[in-house]
Amino acid sequence: MSEAALREQICLLAKSLFDRGLTHGSTGNISARTEDGGLLVSPTGTSFGRLDPARLARFDASGAHVGGDKPTKEMPLHTAFYDTRGTAGAVVHLHSCHSVALSMLEADADDFLPPLTPYGVMQVGRVKLLPFFLPGDPAMGEAVRGLAGKRSAVMLANHGPVVAGKDVEAACNAIEELEATAKLALMTRGMGARGLDEGQVQALVSKFNLEWDA
Repeated sequence: MSEAALREQICLLAKSLFDRGLTHGSTGNISARTEDGGLLVSPTGTSFGRLDPARLARFDASGAHVGGDKPTKEMPLHTAFYDTRGTAGAVVHLHSCHSVALSMLEADADDFLPPLTPYGVMQVGRVKLLPFFLPGDPAMGEAVRGLAGKRSAVMLANHGPVVAGKDVEAACNAIEELEATAKLALMTRGMGARGLDEGQVQALVSKFNLEWDA
């Protein structure tokens, strides 16, 4: 994909997320790899609903900021995924309501998102719940690096989800699935809902060759 087309795609998908209430105001950030190994990144303080393709922050393959506006303050979070997951072609971070709400309740830090549907398992995988960090704290990136590339998605407690995908569309689809699963978890919490059992999860992992670490 040409850089011009990638710029347009980033802004189009970000606006779709914003228009459907998956992030709000000036929250959230998004980045994607360019063909030359650089990055395009949403600028700091901007709204997903009003991103300008020409003003996206541009980094070269060495990590130098070479064009566009000042990038999001969450750059350490993004670069941690790119540096530890060779398959990462895009990273999306939202402040989506249901996943944030679920992070405020008691949860398994290694399995934040319960396996309720096949697509939660297929598109998101196991989600690591990270502790609360101040926005922009480089320690968030270090926490992601500590996972050694084993997770494509993390949940920042009281903050929001972050997902890496092979491209922008895949990352956006996965983070939408994460939010939808969090909504289902909240809707059925305490009601004895039947999620997928271990056998069903392993059947999905085997059939679709999914990442699903122990």
